[in-house]
Amino acid sequence: VQLQASGGGLVQSGGSLRLSCVGSGRSFDSLSMGWFRQAPGKEREFVAGIKWTWAGYASRYADSVKGRFAISRDNANAVSLQMDKLKPEDTAIYFCAVDSGGPGLPDQVKYDYWGQGTQVTVSS
Repeated sequence: VQLQASGGGLVQSGGSLRLSCVGSGRSFDSLSMGWFRQAPGKEREFVAGIKWTWAGYASRYADSVKGRFAISRDNANAVSLQMDKLKPEDTAIYFCAVDSGGPGLPDQVKYDYWGQGTQVTVSS
C-alpha cells in the first residue's frame, strides 16, 4: 500500500488550503481514510477521518478543526481535506493514513498505512 499526499504550502492566517491523498496497492473501499498532523515538539494527532458505512459516509473531526476543515472521499482510494480559516496553530506536517479494516468509526480505528506527509505553514 502506498499513499501520496499533496497540497501543502504556506498561507496567511485566515486563508485556505486543500490537501489531497491518493492511495494504491489495494482498494480502500471499506476502510477509513484520515488525516493526522504533527507540529514541532508535539505528538501526532488525529485531524479528520472518513469511512463508508451502511448509512453513507461517516466523517469525524478533532474539536480544534470542527467548522473549519472538511474531509471528503473523492473515490475509494482518494481523500481530500479542505482547510479554511487557517490559524498559525494549524502549522504542522499533515499525514494521510488508512486503517487496516478494524471495526469502528474513523476516529476509533487504528491506522496502519501512512503517507509521507506534506507541510502546512500558516503565518500570522
